[in-house]
Amino acid sequence: MKITQAITDKFAIGLSLMCAIHCLALPVLLVLIPSLMALNLDNEAFHIGMVIAVLPTSVFALTLGCKQHKRYSVVIFGGIGLSLLILALVLGEAVIGEAGEKILTALGASFVALGHWFNYRLCQTHQHEDCACPEEAKQSLE
Repeated sequence: MKITQAITDKFAIGLSLMCAIHCLALPVLLVLIPSLMALNLDNEAFHIGMVIAVLPTSVFALTLGCKQHKRYSVVIFGGIGLSLLILALVLGEAVIGEAGEKILTALGASFVALGHWFNYRLCQTHQHEDCACPEEAKQSLE
């Protein structure tokens, strides 16, 4: 179960980073390489697909990690990020504009990625609690 949680944390971090890269790099790529416009990556289908992939992965990984290390702040951190991603999707460009949607999405992806990073680090620390490491090294991981 610990391996599954670590894999899903890493997968969710990757998805969040992919989402952030998509939001930041796609406008530049569309301007520089006109042939990419034929791929139609700048539509809501990509955002919906990403949220559908990120939601279950993040909820699963964060709750498994929380059961292990008992730090509920990590779940709250990830939950804020997921909420921002859903909010950006629901409100969309029509309500908050293109810039607002990008800001909400980038903030949400950052919160989700950081939540998974903290979750991963705490689970690694919890896994090695019985090691002979100095107490300061354990605290620096938290």
